[in-house]
Amino acid sequence: MARTVKDAAYVLQAIAGKDPNDNYTSAIPFDTLPDYVAACNFSGLAGKRIGIPRNVIYPEMGDGPVLAAFEAAIAVIKKAGATVIDNTNITAYALDQYLNGNASLIVLEADFVSDLPDEYLSKLTYNPQNVNSLADVRNFTQNFKPEDYPDRDTAIWDQALALGYNNTDPRFWANYQINLVTAGIQGILGALANNSLDALILPTDFSAGLPALVGTPIVTVPMGFYPANTTIIKNEPRMDLVATGPNIPFGLSFLGPAFSEASLISFAYAFEQRTMVRNKVQPYLVPNTELSSIVGA
Repeated sequence: MARTVKDAAYVLQAIAGKDPNDNYTSAIPFDTLPDYVAACNFSGLAGKRIGIPRNVIYPEMGDGPVLAAFEAAIAVIKKAGATVIDNTNITAYALDQYLNGNASLIVLEADFVSDLPDEYLSKLTYNPQNVNSLADVRNFTQNFKPEDYPDRDTAIWDQALALGYNNTDPRFWANYQINLVTAGIQGILGALANNSLDALILPTDFSAGLPALVGTPIVTVPMGFYPANTTIIKNEPRMDLVATGPNIPFGLSFLGPAFSEASLISFAYAFEQRTMVRNKVQPYLVPNTELSSIVGA
């Protein structure tokens, strides 16, 4: 998360690369990283093929401003020189699994049972509460008053522990394979490949679920704001935050295959520079210190 696409590119340039403590990074296909900052190119959309998987967009009440802004964004992308191919949809099977299946939740829960202790707790150099498993963390959370349990519950942890197995179990592998098909060959990766696309675009509210299943990148930029007369809707069930309301921002997401970050940055930058949506509504709080005021000082 950064103020601009170029700021985010600078951050990515600094943190990207292979890490012996992160086995997923061993799949990075290049020894020399792309120049993510140089990818910030005003002409980045020219000649590109951009697809829209319409059947992933399932609007709810109040989404009218988002959908209207999305159509306006499509026009900007076309004017920037891209070819936009509509209805590059995921398959009916993938859509059903995505909306109604539980494989992604099972994978999340089984992974959590294994990875929290193995990849995090076991590597702590300081563990004053001696929490060594998900069950330990849940027990501490439920009994430590500042954690505000049960008002802030442990439902996901409860489900994960009730599952009864972790990510070494064959049942995990079966559900993981469903995820790979749902988001892969029958999902966004299939849509990209089958239509010879450089990227997909979606309103941000509908963009994250499928890439999360296969670990593919998204770059999101501001697309618009809810109008000043928008009815305030608070988060459920706590009702202590504004979920939708006047001037709440929403975004446009560019989705691509694994390790396509440089391309997505290029597309997002080209859109951002043509719209500069972030400047259209002033934030309530504006920092008076810039990073440049501290770095090198």
